[in-house]
Amino acid sequence: MKKVIDRASSRGYFNHGWLKTHHTFSFANYYNPERIHFGALRVLNDDSVAPSMGFDTHPHKNMEVVSIPLKGYLRHGDSIQNTETITPGDIQVMSAGNGIYHSEYNGSDKEQLEFLQIWVFPRAENTKPEYNNFDIRPLLKQNELSLILSPDGKTPASIKQDAWFSIGNFDMDKTVEYKMHQEGNGAYIFIIEGEITVAGERLSNRDGIGIWETKSFPIRISKGTRLLLMEVPM
Repeated sequence: MKKVIDRASSRGYFNHGWLKTHHTFSFANYYNPERIHFGALRVLNDDSVAPSMGFDTHPHKNMEVVSIPLKGYLRHGDSIQNTETITPGDIQVMSAGNGIYHSEYNGSDKEQLEFLQIWVFPRAENTKPEYNNFDIRPLLKQNELSLILSPDGKTPASIKQDAWFSIGNFDMDKTVEYKMHQEGNGAYIFIIEGEITVAGERLSNRDGIGIWETKSFPIRISKGTRLLLMEVPM
């Protein structure tokens, strides 16, 4: 087993007034040659957006983009005629393919928006751009790792990559065994809140750890913990 640890305090951070953002991997003005990506996982941004503010229309190409709201209302618009607002319990999946323009705004004029922005390299480039959003609430099971995104039809949500995303919400101490879905993949765990012990490391709020060259591993989870696990090709 190999591992890499990215402590919350070591992330890139920028305060743009309307946007407060932490970057686990190199992004925009934050560059760390040792933290460009984890396998196919290219971007993991932890964003907080002021009421009625947001990211103006801008282009993307050949990237799978997953947005997971943690608080508030995320309003999406794009060049393929989609306009949607999602809240915690929903996820948004966009395949940029051969090119798409989109905007992401705080859909509330009173409440702060907090969401995770995740980019994954696709398995094939220059595909047709697509957008979808999904209600993951029926998939979530308390005190379990719940699969919310997969490439094989096990969940409604998927991206154009051999990737599996799971969310865990725990209100009790528990150990879960995670088994890789595909040989050669790695798993990146991001602790949204709480505390876990994995691969001999104790991690807490907004820490991240990547694990690879193993078929499975145990995660010891403390009560009051929420985490996101992203399995991707290495």
